[in-house]
Amino acid sequence: MNQKLNFYDRLKLFFASGFLTGYFPIASGTVGSFLAILIYLFIPGFSEPYILVIFILIFLIIGIYTSDFAEKVYGFDPPEVVIDEIVGMWITMLFVPKTFVLSAIGFLLFRVFDIIKPFPAKQSQQIKGGLGIMIDDLIAGFYSLIILHIILLIFPEVKNL
Repeated sequence: MNQKLNFYDRLKLFFASGFLTGYFPIASGTVGSFLAILIYLFIPGFSEPYILVIFILIFLIIGIYTSDFAEKVYGFDPPEVVIDEIVGMWITMLFVPKTFVLSAIGFLLFRVFDIIKPFPAKQSQQIKGGLGIMIDDLIAGFYSLIILHIILLIFPEVKNL
């Protein structure tokens, strides 16, 4: 796409890039994930499950739409798009007590699953468009969510750290 971008196109790229964190020169996915954790930790009420679910759904819809556009601008699964990491990171933290320790564990789990892409995340990368960009991070988020809750079951005292 070689045409000049209008305001709405730039707005789509702003959201797709995770409020511009996707333009960070190295590890843009990690930076986008870190932004998601900062929002989770420091915006009052954001960690409440019903608020988090609403934002996950809103950003999922926005992400599919804006990522699809960004893919047309930048090519297949561009590194500039990190809204998928934001949604995946928020999925990781669903129903998890809001602590720095659990947030750090969730962050590390999500980054590991996002990088190694266990089944079916790796296979889902063949899907083109916004859904294809988003889905592997949704899967990584659910894997991380499950492991984080298993940790809480085995080591319940971790929620007090």
